[in-house]
Amino acid sequence: MSVLVFIEISEGIVKKTSLEAVSYASGIDSAVTAIAFGQADEAALQSAGAAGATKILHVSDAKYNEGNIQAYASAIAKAAANESADTVVLANSSLGDPVAARLAIKMNASLASQVVELPDTSNGFTVKRSIYTGKAFAHVDLTEGKRVIGIKKNAASIKEDGGTATIEAFTPDDQAGDFKVKILSQEKATGDVLLPEAEIVVSGGRGLKGPENWGMIEDLAKTLGAATACSKPVSDMDWRPHHEHVGQTGIKVAPSLYIAVGISGAIQHLAGVNASKVIVVINKDEEAPFFKAADYGIVGDAFEVVPKLTEALKAINS
Repeated sequence: MSVLVFIEISEGIVKKTSLEAVSYASGIDSAVTAIAFGQADEAALQSAGAAGATKILHVSDAKYNEGNIQAYASAIAKAAANESADTVVLANSSLGDPVAARLAIKMNASLASQVVELPDTSNGFTVKRSIYTGKAFAHVDLTEGKRVIGIKKNAASIKEDGGTATIEAFTPDDQAGDFKVKILSQEKATGDVLLPEAEIVVSGGRGLKGPENWGMIEDLAKTLGAATACSKPVSDMDWRPHHEHVGQTGIKVAPSLYIAVGISGAIQHLAGVNASKVIVVINKDEEAPFFKAADYGIVGDAFEVVPKLTEALKAINS
């Protein structure tokens, strides 16, 4: 079978989740074609080659920098037809999810999201999906001849030995500026480390007692090169901006390391962070539900533990 991967680019860099999608696709077929939109140099695109892509179609038209879902879906559908691809793989993300839905309609394809393992093709095409915010799994048969698969964050390891891909310019039939939906302006979150792409996240909850105490969270995050986040009650009380809220109704994150400070671990919060590879919980309440989901836990007062942890890390870094 032929596989096409939609890879997302941010600030000229291929996103980590897209590299995971490429490596996943290379487990389905050794010849993987990727399609990328926006400004990126050859060195950045070749990161997809190292992850397993053998060919990269690059749509460099600046009109495709805006994240127009209609434009992306139309271009990917054309590329899939040109490449005779019966399977399209992409990362589950704020952009990938709506693109996948529209693309499945255009291709008359089966759609599966939050996929966590390579498909079983011994008797058809069956994928394993994470459901109920990670509390269960479902095995789903994709019965259509074409398939669109969304990969859950951290579900696939990134290859680094895939080699060099050929890069070809690609021009879709439809022009992004011709679609009915037009993006008039964009406001992007700023900061040293953006939360959705962060490898390490330090998050605080009501246990910090007030916004005036957030300095120790920021100090720990800076020491680790991490992004900062918070629980929903904290953002609701305006202690922290809403774009830092992680959880079921906020941003869903999947870092390599998630440190929760003074957060009890309500089910809604866990739903947004349970894809993290390692979870560390710091809480003085030893009965806090978060400890059941943690890989490591420290029972103690955050106002004593966090400064000592930060100082120890600074000593190691120096």
